[in-house]
Amino acid sequence: MARTHRGTPAEAPLADLAEEIAEDRDSLRETMTALDVPARWPRVAVSRLAEKAARFKHNGRLVSRSPLSDVLELEAMRLGVEGIASLWRSLGILADTAPLDPAAVGRLLERTERQATVLKGLRVEAVDRTFAATTTATTAAARTSLGRARGARWAP
Repeated sequence: MARTHRGTPAEAPLADLAEEIAEDRDSLRETMTALDVPARWPRVAVSRLAEKAARFKHNGRLVSRSPLSDVLELEAMRLGVEGIASLWRSLGILADTAPLDPAAVGRLLERTERQATVLKGLRVEAVDRTFAATTTATTAAARTSLGRARGARWAP
């Protein structure tokens, strides 16, 4: 999404989020290693393929993005960040008895909560932008058609 939104007001927050999420992924790998939890690479591969396949949704456009693309992608990202925040909360409970740094887990949780807030704001802006434009176009088209229908009905 950061690449898609180059040159827009969303570019900076999305680029920051992309960098932070990459760092979070590294932290998660370190945590998995500390807890002796193996990575399940087939699941990782399937999730990556599912992500790529989701981009080929039927939206009536072959080469351009649907107006809803931003809304759906931001919502999916927000849900993913909320899931990671839940993981950090769970690991925070274990941090006292497991080989984890409670302060580090707390910082990661705070960061994901902030990321969720940023994504929520971006999603709200995308919803406003998408549906305000759709509503305006739909209302204008309805008025035009209603005007034609009234004019036709009252024509001599």
